[in-house]
Amino acid sequence: MSTGVTTLEAIESFVPERRVAVEDLADRLELRPTKVRLFRRMHGLKEIRFDPELSLFDVVLPAARRIVADPRTADRIRYVLYAHTTQALTPAHLEPAREIRDRLGLHRAEAFGVSHQNCASGMAAVDIAAELLRAEGRPGECALVVTGEQAFSPKVQLIEDVAIMGDAAAACLVTLDGAGDAVRSYATSTLGEFSAAMLLDEERSLRFTKVYAPELAAVMRRAVDEAGLTFADIDLVVPHNVNLQSWRQTISELGIPREQVFLENVERFSHCFASDVFLNYTTLRDADRLAPGRHYLFATVGLGATFAAMVVTHRKGAA
Repeated sequence: MSTGVTTLEAIESFVPERRVAVEDLADRLELRPTKVRLFRRMHGLKEIRFDPELSLFDVVLPAARRIVADPRTADRIRYVLYAHTTQALTPAHLEPAREIRDRLGLHRAEAFGVSHQNCASGMAAVDIAAELLRAEGRPGECALVVTGEQAFSPKVQLIEDVAIMGDAAAACLVTLDGAGDAVRSYATSTLGEFSAAMLLDEERSLRFTKVYAPELAAVMRRAVDEAGLTFADIDLVVPHNVNLQSWRQTISELGIPREQVFLENVERFSHCFASDVFLNYTTLRDADRLAPGRHYLFATVGLGATFAAMVVTHRKGAA
C-alpha cells in the first residue's frame, strides 16, 4: 500500500452572479429587524450569492468542469466524491454523486457521497480520497472532490442566530506525491452529544456555544502540531465563513493576531455548504496572496458537531 503524500493538484470554485443583501432576505427567513442587525453588525454578514433559478447541478458542476477540461486529467480520475450537508438534494431516482460523475463524463470512476460531517465533509472527503488512492490506486491516479449545494429552502438557509447560507461550490483534485500543494496534516474531532444540530434543546445549544471556540482551537492546534509546525509558521488561517463573532472568540482562544485569519469573504459570501475553505483558498490564490513554500491552515466546523483542520504547504504553480 502506498504511503505517498496527499497533494491537491487543482482547486476551483464557483459562485452565482446574483447577489442578495442580508436585509433583503428578511421576509424569506422571517427575520425581525433585530436579527438582521445581529447578522450585519455582530456577525459581519452583508450579502450572499443566491439564485433560486439555478439547479443544483448548475451550481456544483462549473468548478469541476474546469478541472476535468483536459482529457489527460479526466482519464486519471479513479473516484468522484460529492461532499454535501443536506441529506436529500435530488429526487429519489437520482443519486447526486453518480449524476455529477456522469455529467462530467467520468464514467469509469467510482462515485459516492460524503455528508454526515456536514460542513466539515469537504475536508473529510479529501482525506478519504487520499486513503482510497493509497489502498487501491495506481501511480498517477486521482480523485475528484466536489462540494456545494443550494439554499433551496429557508429551513436549510438559516442557522438560527449563527449563519445564513449562500450558494457556492468547489472542486478539488486529489492525488499522491504530485506537484500540487502538500497536505501535511489533518485533524478532526466529533462531539456526538450535539448531533441534533439545529434541533438542539436550549441547554445543549448553550453548552455548544461555550465549547465551540475551545474545541475548534484545540483541533487547529493539533493539526499544526501534527504538521511539525507552530502557529508562527502558519502564513494564514483559511477558515469557514460562518460569522465574525465565532472567529473573534476562536482567535482569542488561540492567542493569534486577527490578521492571521482570512475573514474578508464572510461579508462577501457568508457561509456556503462545505465549500468555504476551498472558496477562500481560490480567492487568495487569484489575488496572488499565496506564497510558495508557505503553510496554510484550513479550519471548519460541521453541525453535529465535527471540528476539522488541515495544514497545506503551497507550491509554485500548484492548484
